[in-house]
Amino acid sequence: MSLAFRELLRKIGSGTHTGQHLTREEAAAAARMMLLQEATPAQIGAFLIAHRIKRPTGEEMAGMLDSWELLGPRLAAIASDRPVVVLGSPYDGRSRTAPISPITALVLAASHCPVVMHGGRRMPTKEGEPLVDFWQGLGIDWTSLALNQVQQVLAQVGLGFVYLPQHFPLAEALVPYREQIGKRPPLATLELIWSPYAGETHLVCGFVHPPTEGIMREAFALRGTCRFTTVKGLEGSCDLPRERTAICGLSQPAPSPDLEPRFQRLNLAPRSFGFEGKNVPLETFAGVVAMMESTLQGQPSEYFRSTLWNSGFYLWCCGSCADISSGIALAETLLTQGKVWQKLQELRQAMALMGQGPVLDTTPGTPAAE
Repeated sequence: MSLAFRELLRKIGSGTHTGQHLTREEAAAAARMMLLQEATPAQIGAFLIAHRIKRPTGEEMAGMLDSWELLGPRLAAIASDRPVVVLGSPYDGRSRTAPISPITALVLAASHCPVVMHGGRRMPTKEGEPLVDFWQGLGIDWTSLALNQVQQVLAQVGLGFVYLPQHFPLAEALVPYREQIGKRPPLATLELIWSPYAGETHLVCGFVHPPTEGIMREAFALRGTCRFTTVKGLEGSCDLPRERTAICGLSQPAPSPDLEPRFQRLNLAPRSFGFEGKNVPLETFAGVVAMMESTLQGQPSEYFRSTLWNSGFYLWCCGSCADISSGIALAETLLTQGKVWQKLQELRQAMALMGQGPVLDTTPGTPAAE
């Protein structure tokens, strides 16, 4: 038993009247002791459920991110004239709506805007379809690559995926606690705002509840993260909805050091851009993969329209276009002219080459290229 961890557990688990929030340093210590299994299973489970009941603060999330960054995998910075877009979506997958973000990532990469995604296997408590499975459906198996191989693919093609069981086994060891406590712990929020990339980033974070966005923004402010986008998206993802207004927040670095970062609230009505309609349902896995493939080949469908709506927004966010309407037009051009399909073929070829040559060992917490 860790006496130091017990003190942190007592602090957050003492109830409404005597419980306290952790400092950033204390939260970092708690996360580190959980990742390294210095705390016992009983202590880890108690901490996760107590932290959920208490509700995490932005300062606590900042501290836990400090330890995730210290002990987790990090892809090294690549040569790029744009920040790498890191798409953060819930690790517990999708159960109701078809995911758009894998195709959005391909569109961004086709426009020379590199993208990093991350996630895990089918995960409790939701047990939804994880994004890595949809990538496999497209012929891209991120689960078998070592971190240095993901690094090579990212540098070559402009796309990478950090897979928790393969690349961050310390965090993967905490996944069974989700099933055992029967609730999503605050680690689920942490995963949305974690970046496994060492260079300049544009973080995109999905959320469901407005207080979660507030926690994210506080954590970012404490860590000096100025470039990010928050999206009240489909099932907590960064996919824009079509049945309701998309509530987004955009933060950009200040134009000079003596000014605060610029934050802009956007309420995007799909109807204003001609994209009102039903969100595409996830009826079968094979059906969604088929829709993805037809969209990549420029064939019109409701999924194709959802892709235009999402890609147009993110092309604008990433600086590829002057406005969202221009982004939508660019996304349609890239899809109908086969540029995005070509990017998928480049990715498939790069993945095939990963079967050649030795696989290097990588050390957690250091860039893969080192």
